[in-house]
Amino acid sequence: MTEEKEFQGAPEDSVRLPILPLRNSVLFPQVVIPLSVGRPKSIALIKDAAENKQNIAILTQRDPEIEDPEESDLHLIGASASILKVVHIAKDSYSAILRGVQRLRLKAIVQTEPYLVGDFELIDESNIESDIELDALVMNLRSTASDVIRFMPEMSREASQMLDTVQDPVHLCDFIAANMDITADERQQLLAELDIKERLTLTIRFLSRQLEVAKVSDRLQSQIKDEIDKNQREYFLRQQYKLIKEELGEADDHSELEELEARIEEKNLPEEVRKVCDKQLKRLKQMQPASGEYGVIRTYLDTLLDIPWLETTQDKLDIVEARRILDEDHYGLEKVKDRLIEFLAVRKLREDMEGPILCLVGPPGVGKTSLGRSVARAIDRKFVRISLGGVRDEAEIRGHRRTYLGALPGRIVQGLRKAETANPVMMLDEIDKVANDFRGDPQAALLEVLDPQQNDTFSDHYVEIPVDLSQVMFIANANQLDTVSPPLRDRMEIIEIPGYTPSEKLEIVKRFLLPRQVENNGITTDHIEMSDEIIMQVIEQYTREAGVRNLERRIADICRRVAVGVATETVKKGEPVVITQDLLVEYLGPVKYEPESIDRVNGPGITTGLAWTPAGGDILFIEASKSKGKGELKLTGQLGDVMKESALAAISHLKMRAEAFGLGDDFLKETDVHIHFPAGAVPKDGPSAGIAIFTTLLSLFSGRQVRHDVAMTGEITLRGNVLPVGGIKEKTLAAQRAGIKRVILPERNRKDMHEVAQEVKDSLEFCFVSSVDEIPELALIDGKPIKKPARKRAAKKAESTPTAEA
Repeated sequence: MTEEKEFQGAPEDSVRLPILPLRNSVLFPQVVIPLSVGRPKSIALIKDAAENKQNIAILTQRDPEIEDPEESDLHLIGASASILKVVHIAKDSYSAILRGVQRLRLKAIVQTEPYLVGDFELIDESNIESDIELDALVMNLRSTASDVIRFMPEMSREASQMLDTVQDPVHLCDFIAANMDITADERQQLLAELDIKERLTLTIRFLSRQLEVAKVSDRLQSQIKDEIDKNQREYFLRQQYKLIKEELGEADDHSELEELEARIEEKNLPEEVRKVCDKQLKRLKQMQPASGEYGVIRTYLDTLLDIPWLETTQDKLDIVEARRILDEDHYGLEKVKDRLIEFLAVRKLREDMEGPILCLVGPPGVGKTSLGRSVARAIDRKFVRISLGGVRDEAEIRGHRRTYLGALPGRIVQGLRKAETANPVMMLDEIDKVANDFRGDPQAALLEVLDPQQNDTFSDHYVEIPVDLSQVMFIANANQLDTVSPPLRDRMEIIEIPGYTPSEKLEIVKRFLLPRQVENNGITTDHIEMSDEIIMQVIEQYTREAGVRNLERRIADICRRVAVGVATETVKKGEPVVITQDLLVEYLGPVKYEPESIDRVNGPGITTGLAWTPAGGDILFIEASKSKGKGELKLTGQLGDVMKESALAAISHLKMRAEAFGLGDDFLKETDVHIHFPAGAVPKDGPSAGIAIFTTLLSLFSGRQVRHDVAMTGEITLRGNVLPVGGIKEKTLAAQRAGIKRVILPERNRKDMHEVAQEVKDSLEFCFVSSVDEIPELALIDGKPIKKPARKRAAKKAESTPTAEA
């Protein structure tokens, strides 16, 4: 046996060793086991023993639940062990590999701190005399163990080899005991049995029990396998029987057909639809389920029965309540709300009226899509949204023919199926993003959908039965109408939604955006405080848009930063975070947008124009420079043909009226002119920059600077007349956002001023002109009135008023 390295001070007939208690494990001599060590005393013991290369004593606890065992809590018989390896897994957790050395018996515990230490009597098992009975027991043990291994294929081959290799009966018995599937108490019973013959007998008894369990388990597994094989055989036989019946024409599918027939009887269907359903059901009864057309007809019948032919919901025609809901969900948008209220009022007086077809046109983020949901809620109808962005196949609208594999009805019919009612509010989202190619033109397919005179008999290629869409309330939305075909545009009532003014955005933030973001970010209104001034700074200095989508993102940024402070408890409990100018810069960074007209218009040859874009109005800078040359004109800035022609008309008129404008007749004789429109990557076109181009050229050649707070829009003719342009509402909003004070508009656009918000009228000075002769006095610094040509009737004097009439 291995000589024990003992603690000093042990009696002569004892060995003193530190004690490592085990909860549910038993260590046998000559057996290697891994252990997880987590108790503080055990960790201290393992560290000291590994450092001193000292053996330890392994004793099993009587009760594994005891955290700090004493002498009475331990079995007296155990085994000494050597530490082969110790691994630090994590904080306060170690893994150790131990090898059993020799049986021992605890005599007394002599130390309890920092861990248990005891005096042990070593049990010598090296001199065991062999006899016939011992040999028979060993032979019986080997045979039983071999049988167990045969019934348990998961055991390794090494176990079988060990049975033949180990000759020492003590080592053989301990090896088998350590690998048997028995309880910890039974292992301790084998460890504590010091008589080798009794220990062999006990091991054979436990092993025989395990062999019987293995045999029963193997028999049960065989029975389960036979049962599975029987079930599989029965399944295959049933399948063969089914195929045989189908070949004989005796297939039984009555339950499915009876269910279809019951649905047809229960469903409230128009007469024409019922005839088609009955006809298709009759065909289905005459077909074999294995037929390819069987599934096509079955799917077609399901589709017909899912369409709400006559099912409708009752409109809530409470005008006051509907207005309250619309005002609750959206701020502003008075024109849209008034139109919807008009529809409800007429519907209340005349129930058989056709559903309106509205088209909301406006820049992104002004609430076009969400407005459809509010309309549905206001009149208590189902809401269905159909996204048309990127649709380029006509079959997406009209459906596919049933002759095609995987045919489906179009999106309109699918929307009705989803709504389960024949009179939903159907939002046609992004109708201006519909494309066309060789597969057809989806916009042409929408002509029938959006025509109140014919959509009561809408033809879907899949359904092949006229579908009544006259009760559907269609609301389309678009960012611009340029890409919408004129026939389709003619079928819709266009309602333009302009961008919001700063004061409207302020109210939207206070009523909708801030409360929503406070809730979304897990804080409350008690955690944050934002004044109107701070909100206006966010609106004017951190966003530049017609809608409020980016504004909501900035509000969300602020709320998230406040949420971080609340979560980390850096914010004092019960005190709100007051958003100041400094916090605004900290949360959102430096100011992103400032009025740039003051900085950009800083010399002759630079003018601020007004432009319309799909995202709303915007300001447009026009720069011109001259150089020595041959009178050539160069235009840059990715311009369209119409804008180029406006520049040519402006310079031609300037040449024609050079003397009246104080320029020499030969001011272009040896001079090249370069007109540039900044933001060169953005395409620009249209005639509305005509007077701005003319003013730029006049400023360049006269040497007089254009006022930095003036912006203008209008088309110019070759004779110098100013023609009306579109987008006045959006352009004036852009001028207000850019810090412009005076706006020059065509005289014939005076009638469009009723669309401009009163807030914009109050903050801008509007000047209406009918000829470019009036522009120098209004736009140029030290500008003088231009003398009219004698042959031309004196034009009406330009009006300059702080507000325009509504």
